[in-house]
Amino acid sequence: MNNAFMHLRPIALPANQPSARFYRGGERIARFRGLPAAEPHTPEDWVASTTALFGETRTGLTTVEGDVLRDLVEADPVGWLGAAHVAAFGTDTRLLVKLLDAGQRLPVHAHPDDAFAGRIGHGHGKTEAWFILEPGTVHLGFVRDVSREELERLVDEQDTRRLLDLLHTRRVEAGDTVLVPAGLPHAIDDGVLLVEVQQPEDLSILLEWRGFAIDGRADGHLGIGFEAALDAIDRRGRTDAEIDALIEPRSATEQALVPAADPFFRIERASAVQRPRISAGFAVLVVTDGAGTLRSAAGELPLRAGATVVVPHAAGDQLLTGTLSGLVCRPPAPA
Repeated sequence: MNNAFMHLRPIALPANQPSARFYRGGERIARFRGLPAAEPHTPEDWVASTTALFGETRTGLTTVEGDVLRDLVEADPVGWLGAAHVAAFGTDTRLLVKLLDAGQRLPVHAHPDDAFAGRIGHGHGKTEAWFILEPGTVHLGFVRDVSREELERLVDEQDTRRLLDLLHTRRVEAGDTVLVPAGLPHAIDDGVLLVEVQQPEDLSILLEWRGFAIDGRADGHLGIGFEAALDAIDRRGRTDAEIDALIEPRSATEQALVPAADPFFRIERASAVQRPRISAGFAVLVVTDGAGTLRSAAGELPLRAGATVVVPHAAGDQLLTGTLSGLVCRPPAPA
């Protein structure tokens, strides 16, 4: 490994798109980043990832100038994450950021919470949130209580229409954010491009797989069987008000997510014009618009729309210049 300390500055990252995913996408990520057309079935860009795909040991991990980011953090956790973060969470970044391009509607699925994930040997569940870059329709939570027997029947029969009809449907616009708590069934329609922040795990339970390039009966239940996996699904009916409380419409406020996201992760809006200073701390910057530089004591990093940057804590405060604006994705604040 190279000297870990040489990396303690903001570093622009290349795309990190695992291949042969079971749903289509990737073209919108390429367009957003200003890259050549993507291969099909590369709908996710894992940004500053210290997490591997489920069942894998390396795929999904981010490499920083030849070194695996997870190894760099382990070698110098205070430099990367800060003393307060390390005291609260150890060397766990507590964060995974993705660009996600729904080249087809994603199947109805859900993710386990911390307690369920712990029982099957994982350090986190998977609560996630979406910052919408290109608009569309999403599906969130059951409209009424669903019995265990009904859910089992829907999954076994792969009754896609009834599954979708059981979910609340919302139109989301560019700049909106959506919190998706662990356990909540959800799906994303074709055409949506988003930045996803999530707990750093790759744990999904498929309720639907018909028409997708995956054998859900074999691979849709985290290897524990549906009898056990369906215990992780939140089968409660949600009111319209409860679903709307998960969505933060586009606004000019600094904090992009609803307060319920704070124990899991944060997204701050930043812009060279209105909010140019990014305070010190481990962060992933996704540049959404403009061009300019990211300036700090470590020097200047030229950036433009579509860039993704990992920022170590030791790099200190950062300043956006020019016409840059973007999202500063962070782990939860230490208590």
